[in-house]
Amino acid sequence: MARARRGIPIAGAAAALATAVVVAAPTATTVISATTTGTASRAVHALVATSGAAQPAIGTNPPRVKAGVVAKGFKAASPDAVVFSCQSASAPTRCFGPQQMRKAYGTDKLIKAGNTGKGQTIVILDAFQSPTVQQDLDTFDAVWGLPNTKVKVVAPQGLTPWDPNDANQVSWAGEISLDVQWAHAIAPRAKIVLALAKTNNDNDLQAALAYVVNHRLGDVLSQSFGEAEVCYGVNPDGTRQPGTTLAAQHRIYQKAQGKRMTLLASAGDSGSTQPTCDGASNIIAASTPASDPLVTGVGGTQLFANMRTGAYQREVVWNEEARFGYRSSGGGGFSSVYAVPSFQKGLGSLPSRGVPDVSYNAAIDGGVLVAFSAGVYPSGTFFIFGGTSAGSPQWAGLLADINQLNHGPVGGINPTLYQIAAKAPSAYHDITVGQNGDFGLGGFTAGTGWDAASGLGTPVAPVLARQLVARR
Repeated sequence: MARARRGIPIAGAAAALATAVVVAAPTATTVISATTTGTASRAVHALVATSGAAQPAIGTNPPRVKAGVVAKGFKAASPDAVVFSCQSASAPTRCFGPQQMRKAYGTDKLIKAGNTGKGQTIVILDAFQSPTVQQDLDTFDAVWGLPNTKVKVVAPQGLTPWDPNDANQVSWAGEISLDVQWAHAIAPRAKIVLALAKTNNDNDLQAALAYVVNHRLGDVLSQSFGEAEVCYGVNPDGTRQPGTTLAAQHRIYQKAQGKRMTLLASAGDSGSTQPTCDGASNIIAASTPASDPLVTGVGGTQLFANMRTGAYQREVVWNEEARFGYRSSGGGGFSSVYAVPSFQKGLGSLPSRGVPDVSYNAAIDGGVLVAFSAGVYPSGTFFIFGGTSAGSPQWAGLLADINQLNHGPVGGINPTLYQIAAKAPSAYHDITVGQNGDFGLGGFTAGTGWDAASGLGTPVAPVLARQLVARR
């Protein structure tokens, strides 16, 4: 069963701006994890105090905490506003708003030049639903002064009735808010289609994927979920889901490539490992769908930038496991299914298809602010989310901006990404520090050029955009 990538909301006190957002600080600062790290029947959440002490909450009851920062009576700010106290270098756990993320990766220059994703459509593929996806997006837009957009929800199999007491559903609702809001933050004029599988069973996600591709619902597809390749189509009890295979998934991606769709997927939040099919432990494994050669796998970094302006300072491979005590490092490794694709043959003697292809900020300390309520938390509540879940939708937003610049979809980008790295390396921030080892199970170390800890690196958006368009 597919697992939503780690969305880690961090509740913190907020600084009220008289002309922007008035907030009510909670009585305590708390970190919670709202993600599924096991199978659907073993949803795991971790409540982590800012001291770093972890308390796992296992089962079907999502954590009930006095959550986050509640924005009340807010007036429209601007994307460069510093609204929350976590937007400070001295904050116990730092956070970024839209302008800081745009500035760090240079997307602000594309947007200022008018490349806002206008005329493009981003598809977000997720599971279950969020009853407040539009309401939370409206809150996000109001706080940051972003243009309003209406999310088009498509549920080919129908929606599973919302159950706020189901931790798995709450996890995916958080994923939905993260994906929609941050694709929109990077491509504010793009249309957003939210395609929802009935559950996070692989057969349901594969059916929803097929619908998205068969109907070509958009130009760019973001998938912030995954699992070990060996577990695709396998139930927790070891039985198989008929017709749900990596070969079938790959055929759908081939069809998408023929329709000039760009495919993105988060590479994982447990470093060089993935959970076993029953969720009981972890094994060295690459994550699908990121491992498919037709999909651009997005790994994770920890970004250090000016907390007010977002000016880029440095990045390291995302690995906060020692700090938080649970799996929180950028996914990467080598496929057990796919051979080395042609676009990676110039990298040396790789054993097979390597992931990730690229990376993006995924840190918890330095995560992104997300409005998330889902009927579980008060309307207007903001959390910090971390994980490679944050990277895939932001790369999707960047690709929508580039599609507008290109006057059409750039389509599959993996071969071109590697060509650019060889000919115009300034298109990436090359990550050369850090490793994605997972609690003693081994991992990969960053170095010059591509590596299985950070891929080719993170985008320098204006340069990457020019290079992609020049090669189409």
